[in-house]
Amino acid sequence: MLVGDPRVEGWEVVSTFEDQATAVAWRDQLRLMGVDACCAADHPLDRVGRGDVYVMVPPDQWSRATEIVDNLE
Repeated sequence: MLVGDPRVEGWEVVSTFEDQATAVAWRDQLRLMGVDACCAADHPLDRVGRGDVYVMVPPDQWSRATEIVDNLE
């Protein structure tokens, strides 16, 4: 989980989740499909992994990632 990491500055949000476990599962699905996805948050999560968690991808992979997410939902 990245918090305020400059390496993903400029990356695009594909989905937002309220818990780390769900976000990681979606991130892993994107990675299995060849997308460079990561999980990030603006602030540290609470002790049980809850908070605003973003699944993010590089801008050039956003269209592919959203297509995958739309078809998995």
